[in-house]
Amino acid sequence: MASSPVAPTLSPILQKKNVSFSASCSQASSLRISAAATKKHASKKIVSVITPQQSKREPSTTGTVKTGMTMTEKLLARASEKTQLSPGDNVWANVDVLMTHDVCGPAAFGVFKREFGENAKVWDREKVVVIPDHYIFTTDELANRNVDTLREFCIEQNIKYFYDIKDLADFKANPDYKGVCHIALAQEGHCRPGEVLLGTDSHTCTAGAFGQFATGIGITDAGFVLGTGKLLLKVPPTLRFILDGEMPDYVLAKDLILQIIGEISVAGARYKAMEFVGSTVESLTMEDRMTLCNMVIEAGGKNGVVPADTTTYYYLQDKTSVPYEPVYSDGQARFLSEYSFDISKLEPLVAKPHSPDNRALARECRHVKIDRVYIGSCTGGKTEDFMAAAKVFLASGKKVKVPTFLVPATQKVWMDVYSLPVPESGGKTCSQIFEEAGCDTPASPTCGACMGGPRDTYARINEPQVCVSTTNRNFPGRMGHKEGQVYLASPYTAAASALTGFVTDPREFLL
Repeated sequence: MASSPVAPTLSPILQKKNVSFSASCSQASSLRISAAATKKHASKKIVSVITPQQSKREPSTTGTVKTGMTMTEKLLARASEKTQLSPGDNVWANVDVLMTHDVCGPAAFGVFKREFGENAKVWDREKVVVIPDHYIFTTDELANRNVDTLREFCIEQNIKYFYDIKDLADFKANPDYKGVCHIALAQEGHCRPGEVLLGTDSHTCTAGAFGQFATGIGITDAGFVLGTGKLLLKVPPTLRFILDGEMPDYVLAKDLILQIIGEISVAGARYKAMEFVGSTVESLTMEDRMTLCNMVIEAGGKNGVVPADTTTYYYLQDKTSVPYEPVYSDGQARFLSEYSFDISKLEPLVAKPHSPDNRALARECRHVKIDRVYIGSCTGGKTEDFMAAAKVFLASGKKVKVPTFLVPATQKVWMDVYSLPVPESGGKTCSQIFEEAGCDTPASPTCGACMGGPRDTYARINEPQVCVSTTNRNFPGRMGHKEGQVYLASPYTAAASALTGFVTDPREFLL
Protein backbone atom coordinates (compact mmCIF):
# COMPACT_ATOMS: atom_id res chain seq x y z
CA MET A 1 0.00 0.00 0.00
CA ALA A 2 1.18 3.50 -0.71
CA SER A 3 2.81 5.28 2.20
CA SER A 4 1.37 8.69 1.40
CA PRO A 5 -0.36 10.53 -1.42
CA VAL A 6 1.68 12.38 -3.99
CA ALA A 7 1.20 16.11 -3.66
CA PRO A 8 -0.31 17.60 -6.83
CA THR A 9 1.48 20.25 -8.83
CA LEU A 10 0.65 23.63 -7.37
CA SER A 11 -1.42 26.06 -9.39
CA PRO A 12 0.01 29.52 -10.17
CA ILE A 13 0.56 31.31 -6.88
CA LEU A 14 -1.79 34.11 -5.99
CA GLN A 15 -0.12 35.03 -2.74
CA LYS A 16 2.88 33.90 -0.79
CA LYS A 17 2.99 34.65 2.89
CA ASN A 18 6.51 34.76 4.30
CA VAL A 19 7.05 33.88 7.95
CA SER A 20 10.51 33.90 9.48
CA PHE A 21 10.72 32.05 12.77
CA SER A 22 13.47 34.38 13.92
CA ALA A 23 11.07 37.31 13.73
CA SER A 24 8.49 38.03 16.40
CA CYS A 25 5.22 36.25 15.76
CA SER A 26 3.29 39.46 16.18
CA GLN A 27 5.10 40.86 13.15
CA ALA A 28 5.23 37.61 11.15
CA SER A 29 1.66 37.65 9.97
CA SER A 30 2.14 41.02 8.27
CA LEU A 31 5.27 40.18 6.32
CA ARG A 32 5.00 39.96 2.55
CA ILE A 33 7.66 39.32 -0.06
CA SER A 34 7.72 38.99 -3.79
CA ALA A 35 7.67 35.65 -5.54
CA ALA A 36 11.26 36.18 -6.63
CA ALA A 37 12.41 36.89 -3.10
CA THR A 38 10.57 33.86 -1.86
CA LYS A 39 12.39 31.65 -4.31
CA LYS A 40 15.76 33.20 -3.49
CA HIS A 41 15.40 32.71 0.25
CA ALA A 42 13.30 29.55 0.30
CA SER A 43 15.86 27.62 2.29
CA LYS A 44 15.71 30.15 5.11
CA LYS A 45 12.00 30.82 5.28
CA ILE A 46 8.73 29.18 6.07
CA VAL A 47 6.31 29.96 3.29
CA SER A 48 2.56 29.57 3.32
CA VAL A 49 1.27 29.00 -0.18
CA ILE A 50 -2.35 29.71 -0.95
CA THR A 51 -3.69 27.97 -4.04
CA PRO A 52 -6.32 29.90 -6.00
CA GLN A 53 -9.73 28.52 -6.72
CA GLN A 54 -9.62 26.58 -9.97
CA SER A 55 -12.08 27.35 -12.71
CA LYS A 56 -14.80 24.83 -13.38
CA ARG A 57 -13.73 22.23 -15.94
CA GLU A 58 -16.11 21.69 -18.83
CA PRO A 59 -17.01 18.04 -19.49
CA SER A 60 -15.46 16.22 -22.42
CA THR A 61 -17.58 15.33 -25.42
CA THR A 62 -17.34 11.61 -24.77
CA GLY A 63 -16.98 9.37 -21.75
CA THR A 64 -17.47 10.11 -18.07
CA VAL A 65 -15.39 12.78 -16.33
CA LYS A 66 -14.63 12.25 -12.68
CA THR A 67 -13.05 14.92 -10.52
CA GLY A 68 -10.26 13.84 -8.19
CA MET A 69 -11.21 13.69 -4.52
CA THR A 70 -9.40 14.54 -1.31
CA MET A 71 -8.96 12.03 1.52
CA THR A 72 -11.89 13.46 3.44
CA GLU A 73 -14.15 13.41 0.38
CA LYS A 74 -13.19 9.78 -0.27
CA LEU A 75 -13.81 8.78 3.34
CA LEU A 76 -17.30 10.27 3.28
CA ALA A 77 -17.98 8.89 -0.20
CA ARG A 78 -17.20 5.39 1.04
CA ALA A 79 -19.29 5.89 4.19
CA SER A 80 -22.27 7.15 2.16
CA GLU A 81 -21.83 4.59 -0.65
CA LYS A 82 -21.28 7.32 -3.25
CA THR A 83 -18.83 7.25 -6.12
CA GLN A 84 -18.30 11.00 -6.22
CA LEU A 85 -18.59 13.81 -3.67
CA SER A 86 -17.77 17.50 -3.65
CA PRO A 87 -17.49 20.07 -0.84
CA GLY A 88 -20.94 21.21 0.24
CA ASP A 89 -22.70 17.93 -0.55
CA ASN A 90 -24.92 16.55 2.22
CA VAL A 91 -24.74 12.79 2.70
CA TRP A 92 -26.01 10.12 5.06
CA ALA A 93 -22.81 8.55 6.34
CA ASN A 94 -22.63 5.10 7.92
CA VAL A 95 -20.79 5.30 11.23
CA ASP A 96 -18.12 2.75 12.14
CA VAL A 97 -17.58 3.84 15.75
CA LEU A 98 -19.51 6.14 18.11
CA MET A 99 -17.73 7.24 21.29
CA THR A 100 -19.25 9.01 24.26
CA HIS A 101 -18.12 9.78 27.81
CA ASP A 102 -19.40 10.80 31.22
CA VAL A 103 -20.03 14.45 30.34
CA CYS A 104 -22.26 13.95 27.28
CA GLY A 105 -23.22 10.27 27.45
CA PRO A 106 -26.17 10.53 29.85
CA ALA A 107 -27.84 13.27 27.79
CA ALA A 108 -27.20 11.39 24.53
CA PHE A 109 -28.77 8.27 26.00
CA GLY A 110 -31.76 10.36 27.06
CA VAL A 111 -32.23 11.65 23.51
CA PHE A 112 -31.97 8.10 22.17
CA LYS A 113 -34.69 6.80 24.50
CA ARG A 114 -36.95 9.78 23.92
CA GLU A 115 -36.81 9.44 20.13
CA PHE A 116 -36.59 5.66 19.70
CA GLY A 117 -38.44 4.41 22.77
CA GLU A 118 -37.62 3.29 26.30
CA ASN A 119 -37.08 -0.28 25.15
CA ALA A 120 -35.14 0.55 21.98
CA LYS A 121 -31.78 -1.10 21.29
CA VAL A 122 -28.72 0.65 19.89
CA TRP A 123 -27.96 -0.05 16.24
CA ASP A 124 -24.81 -2.07 17.01
CA ARG A 125 -23.63 -2.80 20.55
CA GLU A 126 -20.09 -3.50 19.27
CA LYS A 127 -19.71 -0.13 17.57
CA VAL A 128 -20.51 1.99 20.62
CA VAL A 129 -17.56 2.84 22.87
CA VAL A 130 -18.29 4.39 26.28
CA ILE A 131 -15.38 5.88 28.24
CA PRO A 132 -15.75 7.72 31.56
CA ASP A 133 -12.77 10.08 31.83
CA HIS A 134 -13.68 13.70 32.61
CA TYR A 135 -15.23 14.17 36.05
CA ILE A 136 -14.49 10.92 37.82
CA PHE A 137 -11.93 11.43 40.59
CA THR A 138 -14.12 13.82 42.55
CA THR A 139 -16.55 13.78 45.44
CA ASP A 140 -19.07 15.73 43.38
CA GLU A 141 -22.27 13.66 43.60
CA LEU A 142 -23.68 14.78 40.25
CA ALA A 143 -20.43 13.93 38.48
CA ASN A 144 -20.38 10.50 40.08
CA ARG A 145 -24.02 9.99 39.13
CA ASN A 146 -23.08 10.53 35.48
CA VAL A 147 -20.80 7.49 35.60
CA ASP A 148 -23.57 5.47 37.23
CA THR A 149 -25.87 6.46 34.35
CA LEU A 150 -23.31 5.26 31.82
CA ARG A 151 -23.05 1.95 33.63
CA GLU A 152 -26.82 1.41 33.78
CA PHE A 153 -27.22 2.09 30.06
CA CYS A 154 -24.29 -0.12 29.04
CA ILE A 155 -25.57 -3.03 31.12
CA GLU A 156 -29.08 -2.60 29.71
CA GLN A 157 -27.76 -2.42 26.12
CA ASN A 158 -25.02 -5.03 26.59
CA ILE A 159 -22.44 -2.57 25.23
CA LYS A 160 -19.27 -4.49 24.49
CA TYR A 161 -16.79 -1.65 24.95
CA PHE A 162 -17.63 0.06 28.25
CA TYR A 163 -14.45 0.98 30.10
CA ASP A 164 -15.95 1.17 33.57
CA ILE A 165 -14.53 2.58 36.79
CA LYS A 166 -16.04 1.68 40.17
CA ASP A 167 -13.29 2.21 42.75
CA LEU A 168 -12.55 5.96 42.55
CA ALA A 169 -10.04 5.73 45.39
CA ASP A 170 -7.63 3.55 43.41
CA PHE A 171 -7.87 3.60 39.62
CA LYS A 172 -5.47 0.64 39.41
CA ALA A 173 -8.17 -1.52 41.02
CA ASN A 174 -10.27 -1.01 37.90
CA PRO A 175 -8.89 -3.27 35.14
CA ASP A 176 -11.49 -2.02 32.65
CA TYR A 177 -10.78 1.66 33.24
CA LYS A 178 -8.66 3.23 30.51
CA GLY A 179 -8.48 7.01 30.93
CA VAL A 180 -8.77 9.95 28.53
CA CYS A 181 -11.08 8.87 25.72
CA HIS A 182 -9.09 10.05 22.69
CA ILE A 183 -5.90 8.24 23.72
CA ALA A 184 -7.80 5.20 24.95
CA LEU A 185 -9.60 4.91 21.59
CA ALA A 186 -6.25 4.59 19.85
CA GLN A 187 -4.65 2.27 22.40
CA GLU A 188 -7.63 -0.07 22.39
CA GLY A 189 -7.71 -0.38 18.59
CA HIS A 190 -10.86 1.63 17.82
CA CYS A 191 -9.04 3.96 15.39
CA ARG A 192 -8.63 2.47 11.92
CA PRO A 193 -7.79 3.90 8.48
CA GLY A 194 -10.68 4.39 6.08
CA GLU A 195 -13.40 4.50 8.74
CA VAL A 196 -15.77 7.10 10.22
CA LEU A 197 -15.47 7.71 13.95
CA LEU A 198 -17.78 10.18 15.72
CA GLY A 199 -17.63 11.23 19.35
CA THR A 200 -19.43 13.53 21.75
CA ASP A 201 -16.25 15.50 22.35
CA SER A 202 -14.72 18.20 20.18
CA HIS A 203 -11.26 16.61 20.28
CA THR A 204 -12.50 13.43 18.61
CA CYS A 205 -10.60 14.83 15.62
CA THR A 206 -7.49 13.32 17.27
CA ALA A 207 -8.31 10.01 15.57
CA GLY A 208 -7.77 11.57 12.14
CA ALA A 209 -4.11 10.74 12.74
CA PHE A 210 -5.02 7.21 11.64
CA GLY A 211 -6.31 8.26 8.22
CA GLN A 212 -9.99 8.19 9.15
CA PHE A 213 -12.79 10.75 9.25
CA ALA A 214 -13.15 11.67 12.92
CA THR A 215 -15.10 14.59 14.32
CA GLY A 216 -17.02 15.71 17.38
CA ILE A 217 -20.82 15.80 17.43
CA GLY A 218 -23.52 17.00 19.82
CA ILE A 219 -25.78 14.93 22.05
CA THR A 220 -28.78 15.12 19.70
CA ASP A 221 -26.73 13.80 16.80
CA ALA A 222 -25.27 11.11 19.08
CA GLY A 223 -28.76 10.02 20.12
CA PHE A 224 -29.70 9.67 16.46
CA VAL A 225 -26.55 7.68 15.66
CA LEU A 226 -27.25 5.34 18.59
CA GLY A 227 -30.57 4.46 17.00
CA THR A 228 -29.65 4.35 13.31
CA GLY A 229 -25.88 4.08 12.86
CA LYS A 230 -26.04 6.99 10.43
CA LEU A 231 -25.63 10.76 10.46
CA LEU A 232 -26.24 13.50 7.92
CA LEU A 233 -22.93 15.24 7.26
CA LYS A 234 -21.91 18.06 4.98
CA VAL A 235 -18.72 17.39 3.02
CA PRO A 236 -16.10 19.97 4.04
CA PRO A 237 -13.59 21.55 1.66
CA THR A 238 -9.98 20.64 2.45
CA LEU A 239 -6.99 22.75 3.42
CA ARG A 240 -3.72 20.94 2.79
CA PHE A 241 -0.69 21.60 4.99
CA ILE A 242 2.63 20.48 3.53
CA LEU A 243 5.23 20.21 6.29
CA ASP A 244 8.77 19.55 5.11
CA GLY A 245 12.19 19.68 6.70
CA GLU A 246 13.90 17.90 9.59
CA MET A 247 12.40 18.62 13.01
CA PRO A 248 14.88 20.38 15.31
CA ASP A 249 15.71 18.41 18.47
CA TYR A 250 14.02 21.03 20.66
CA VAL A 251 10.70 21.11 18.75
CA LEU A 252 7.72 18.79 19.18
CA ALA A 253 4.44 18.22 17.35
CA LYS A 254 2.72 20.68 19.70
CA ASP A 255 4.92 23.42 18.25
CA LEU A 256 3.85 22.42 14.73
CA ILE A 257 0.14 22.79 15.41
CA LEU A 258 0.61 26.00 17.42
CA GLN A 259 2.46 27.44 14.43
CA ILE A 260 -0.31 26.45 12.05
CA ILE A 261 -3.10 27.80 14.27
CA GLY A 262 -1.16 31.00 14.79
CA GLU A 263 -0.86 31.31 11.03
CA ILE A 264 -4.49 30.73 10.04
CA SER A 265 -6.26 31.77 13.32
CA VAL A 266 -8.87 29.96 15.41
CA ALA A 267 -11.39 30.51 12.61
CA GLY A 268 -9.06 29.76 9.71
CA ALA A 269 -10.32 26.21 9.14
CA ARG A 270 -13.94 26.68 10.16
CA TYR A 271 -15.91 23.65 8.89
CA LYS A 272 -12.95 22.57 6.77
CA ALA A 273 -10.83 19.45 6.70
CA MET A 274 -7.14 19.88 7.48
CA GLU A 275 -4.91 17.38 5.69
CA PHE A 276 -1.28 17.05 6.82
CA VAL A 277 1.38 15.71 4.45
CA GLY A 278 5.08 16.15 3.73
CA SER A 279 8.40 14.69 4.84
CA THR A 280 8.04 16.07 8.38
CA VAL A 281 4.63 14.44 8.84
CA GLU A 282 5.94 11.14 7.48
CA SER A 283 8.71 11.21 10.12
CA LEU A 284 6.28 11.72 13.02
CA THR A 285 5.32 8.91 15.38
CA MET A 286 1.64 8.05 15.83
CA GLU A 287 1.54 9.95 19.10
CA ASP A 288 3.02 13.01 17.35
CA ARG A 289 0.37 12.74 14.64
CA MET A 290 -2.34 12.49 17.28
CA THR A 291 -1.09 15.74 18.82
CA LEU A 292 -1.18 17.38 15.39
CA CYS A 293 -4.76 16.32 14.66
CA ASN A 294 -5.94 16.86 18.23
CA MET A 295 -5.91 20.65 17.93
CA VAL A 296 -7.54 20.89 14.50
CA ILE A 297 -10.69 21.94 16.33
CA GLU A 298 -8.77 24.88 17.83
CA ALA A 299 -8.52 26.22 14.26
CA GLY A 300 -12.24 25.64 13.75
CA GLY A 301 -11.61 22.52 11.67
CA LYS A 302 -14.25 19.88 11.04
CA ASN A 303 -11.64 17.14 10.97
CA GLY A 304 -7.95 16.52 10.48
CA VAL A 305 -6.34 13.68 8.53
CA VAL A 306 -2.89 12.17 8.09
CA PRO A 307 -2.41 9.59 5.33
CA ALA A 308 -1.93 6.08 6.70
CA ASP A 309 1.50 4.56 6.12
CA THR A 310 3.83 1.94 7.59
CA THR A 311 3.99 3.88 10.87
CA THR A 312 0.21 3.59 11.14
CA TYR A 313 0.15 -0.10 10.27
CA TYR A 314 2.91 -0.94 12.75
CA TYR A 315 1.08 0.87 15.56
CA LEU A 316 -2.12 -1.05 14.81
CA GLN A 317 -0.48 -4.49 14.53
CA ASP A 318 -1.22 -5.57 18.10
CA LYS A 319 -4.31 -3.40 18.65
CA THR A 320 -6.96 -4.55 16.19
CA SER A 321 -7.86 -7.56 14.08
CA VAL A 322 -10.61 -5.69 12.25
CA PRO A 323 -9.73 -5.36 8.55
CA TYR A 324 -9.38 -1.82 7.25
CA GLU A 325 -8.67 -0.14 3.94
CA PRO A 326 -6.98 3.28 3.79
CA VAL A 327 -7.75 5.96 1.22
CA TYR A 328 -5.55 8.74 -0.14
CA SER A 329 -6.10 12.03 -1.91
CA ASP A 330 -6.06 11.82 -5.69
CA GLY A 331 -3.32 13.61 -7.57
CA GLN A 332 -5.99 15.78 -9.19
CA ALA A 333 -7.82 16.51 -5.93
CA ARG A 334 -8.94 20.08 -5.41
CA PHE A 335 -7.85 21.80 -2.20
CA LEU A 336 -9.35 25.08 -1.09
CA SER A 337 -5.85 26.25 -0.09
CA GLU A 338 -2.40 24.78 0.36
CA TYR A 339 0.14 25.92 2.94
CA SER A 340 3.80 24.92 2.87
CA PHE A 341 6.14 25.14 5.86
CA ASP A 342 9.86 24.57 6.29
CA ILE A 343 9.85 23.02 9.74
CA SER A 344 13.65 23.00 10.05
CA LYS A 345 13.47 26.71 10.97
CA LEU A 346 10.78 26.32 13.63
CA GLU A 347 11.45 27.55 17.17
CA PRO A 348 9.64 26.54 20.38
CA LEU A 349 6.30 28.32 20.64
CA VAL A 350 3.59 29.11 23.15
CA ALA A 351 0.02 30.31 22.80
CA LYS A 352 -0.47 33.18 25.20
CA PRO A 353 -3.76 33.80 27.04
CA HIS A 354 -6.55 33.72 26.09
CA SER A 355 -6.61 32.06 22.66
CA PRO A 356 -4.81 29.13 20.98
CA ASP A 357 -3.88 31.41 18.06
CA ASN A 358 -2.18 34.02 20.28
CA ARG A 359 1.17 32.64 19.15
CA ALA A 360 4.55 33.80 20.38
CA LEU A 361 8.08 32.44 20.51
CA ALA A 362 8.82 30.91 23.90
CA ARG A 363 11.95 33.02 24.18
CA GLU A 364 9.88 36.18 23.71
CA CYS A 365 7.96 35.34 26.90
CA ARG A 366 10.97 34.68 29.14
CA HIS A 367 9.94 37.49 31.51
CA VAL A 368 6.51 35.96 32.19
CA LYS A 369 6.52 34.67 35.77
CA ILE A 370 4.46 31.52 36.29
CA ASP A 371 2.86 29.83 39.30
CA ARG A 372 2.53 26.25 38.10
CA VAL A 373 3.04 23.76 35.26
CA TYR A 374 0.61 21.07 34.07
CA ILE A 375 1.70 18.15 31.87
CA GLY A 376 -1.21 15.97 30.76
CA SER A 377 -4.47 15.80 28.73
CA CYS A 378 -5.29 14.21 25.38
CA THR A 379 -2.88 16.70 23.79
CA GLY A 380 0.13 16.37 26.07
CA GLY A 381 -0.37 13.39 28.38
CA LYS A 382 0.86 10.53 26.20
CA THR A 383 3.89 8.34 26.90
CA GLU A 384 6.14 10.26 24.51
CA ASP A 385 5.07 13.56 26.10
CA PHE A 386 6.29 12.40 29.51
CA MET A 387 9.46 11.02 27.97
CA ALA A 388 10.09 14.48 26.47
CA ALA A 389 9.53 16.23 29.79
CA ALA A 390 11.82 13.75 31.56
CA LYS A 391 14.52 14.44 28.97
CA VAL A 392 14.52 18.13 29.92
CA PHE A 393 14.59 17.43 33.67
CA LEU A 394 17.39 14.91 33.18
CA ALA A 395 19.46 17.33 31.09
CA SER A 396 19.13 20.11 33.66
CA GLY A 397 19.89 18.13 36.80
CA LYS A 398 17.89 20.75 38.68
CA LYS A 399 14.69 20.84 40.70
CA VAL A 400 11.48 22.55 39.64
CA LYS A 401 10.75 26.00 41.08
CA VAL A 402 6.95 25.84 40.81
CA PRO A 403 4.40 23.08 41.51
CA THR A 404 4.49 20.71 38.56
CA PHE A 405 1.47 18.45 38.05
CA LEU A 406 1.75 15.26 36.01
CA VAL A 407 -1.43 13.54 34.81
CA PRO A 408 -0.97 10.56 32.45
CA ALA A 409 -3.72 10.29 29.85
CA THR A 410 -4.45 6.60 30.36
CA GLN A 411 -3.74 3.74 32.69
CA LYS A 412 -1.29 2.38 30.12
CA VAL A 413 0.58 5.69 30.00
CA TRP A 414 0.70 5.71 33.81
CA MET A 415 2.32 2.27 33.73
CA ASP A 416 4.81 3.44 31.08
CA VAL A 417 5.78 6.41 33.27
CA TYR A 418 6.71 3.95 36.04
CA SER A 419 8.27 1.20 33.96
CA LEU A 420 9.90 2.41 30.73
CA PRO A 421 13.53 3.59 30.95
CA VAL A 422 14.22 7.06 29.58
CA PRO A 423 16.90 6.98 26.83
CA GLU A 424 20.39 7.96 28.02
CA SER A 425 19.27 8.03 31.66
CA GLY A 426 21.14 5.00 32.89
CA GLY A 427 17.92 3.03 33.19
CA LYS A 428 15.88 5.60 35.12
CA THR A 429 12.14 5.78 34.50
CA CYS A 430 10.14 8.95 34.02
CA SER A 431 8.72 8.62 37.53
CA GLN A 432 12.20 8.48 39.06
CA ILE A 433 13.34 11.53 37.12
CA PHE A 434 10.19 13.43 38.03
CA GLU A 435 10.69 12.60 41.72
CA GLU A 436 14.32 13.74 41.62
CA ALA A 437 13.19 17.00 39.99
CA GLY A 438 10.65 17.65 42.75
CA CYS A 439 7.50 17.22 40.66
CA ASP A 440 4.20 16.05 42.11
CA THR A 441 3.63 12.29 42.01
CA PRO A 442 1.97 11.27 38.71
CA ALA A 443 -1.77 11.30 39.31
CA SER A 444 -4.72 9.15 38.28
CA PRO A 445 -5.45 9.27 34.51
CA THR A 446 -8.15 11.85 33.72
CA CYS A 447 -8.72 15.08 31.82
CA GLY A 448 -10.61 16.85 34.60
CA ALA A 449 -8.13 19.70 35.15
CA CYS A 450 -7.92 20.53 31.44
CA MET A 451 -11.70 20.86 31.42
CA GLY A 452 -11.86 22.78 34.71
CA GLY A 453 -13.95 20.13 36.45
CA PRO A 454 -15.36 20.15 39.99
CA ARG A 455 -13.40 22.23 42.47
CA ASP A 456 -11.74 19.21 44.11
CA THR A 457 -10.32 18.03 40.77
CA TYR A 458 -6.58 17.37 41.04
CA ALA A 459 -4.46 20.20 39.54
CA ARG A 460 -7.48 22.39 38.75
CA ILE A 461 -6.66 26.12 38.82
CA ASN A 462 -8.67 27.43 41.80
CA GLU A 463 -6.91 30.79 42.09
CA PRO A 464 -5.96 33.51 39.57
CA GLN A 465 -2.64 31.85 38.74
CA VAL A 466 -0.40 31.68 35.66
CA CYS A 467 0.11 28.17 34.28
CA VAL A 468 2.19 26.69 31.47
CA SER A 469 0.20 23.71 30.21
CA THR A 470 0.44 20.99 27.58
CA THR A 471 -3.36 21.11 27.14
CA ASN A 472 -5.24 22.46 24.12
CA ARG A 473 -7.30 25.48 25.22
CA ASN A 474 -6.53 28.61 27.19
CA PHE A 475 -9.85 30.47 27.17
CA PRO A 476 -10.81 32.29 30.42
CA GLY A 477 -11.90 29.71 32.98
CA ARG A 478 -10.93 26.73 30.84
CA MET A 479 -8.79 25.11 33.54
CA GLY A 480 -10.87 26.41 36.42
CA HIS A 481 -10.56 29.94 37.75
CA LYS A 482 -11.92 32.54 35.34
CA GLU A 483 -8.94 34.81 36.02
CA GLY A 484 -6.36 32.09 35.50
CA GLN A 485 -3.86 32.60 32.66
CA VAL A 486 -2.82 29.57 30.64
CA TYR A 487 0.15 29.44 28.26
CA LEU A 488 -0.16 26.46 25.92
CA ALA A 489 3.18 24.77 25.22
CA SER A 490 4.94 21.54 24.31
CA PRO A 491 6.15 19.15 27.03
CA TYR A 492 9.69 20.41 26.37
CA THR A 493 8.71 24.03 27.01
CA ALA A 494 6.49 23.10 29.97
CA ALA A 495 9.32 21.20 31.67
CA ALA A 496 11.84 23.96 31.00
CA SER A 497 9.43 26.53 32.45
CA ALA A 498 8.96 24.42 35.58
CA LEU A 499 12.70 24.54 36.17
CA THR A 500 12.95 28.34 36.02
CA GLY A 501 9.57 29.62 37.20
CA PHE A 502 9.22 31.61 33.99
CA VAL A 503 8.08 30.76 30.46
CA THR A 504 11.28 29.24 29.12
CA ASP A 505 12.67 28.15 25.77
CA PRO A 506 13.73 24.47 26.24
CA ARG A 507 16.95 25.13 24.32
CA GLU A 508 18.33 26.51 27.58
CA PHE A 509 18.56 22.89 28.76
CA LEU A 510 18.59 20.81 25.56
CA LEU A 511 21.48 22.50 23.72
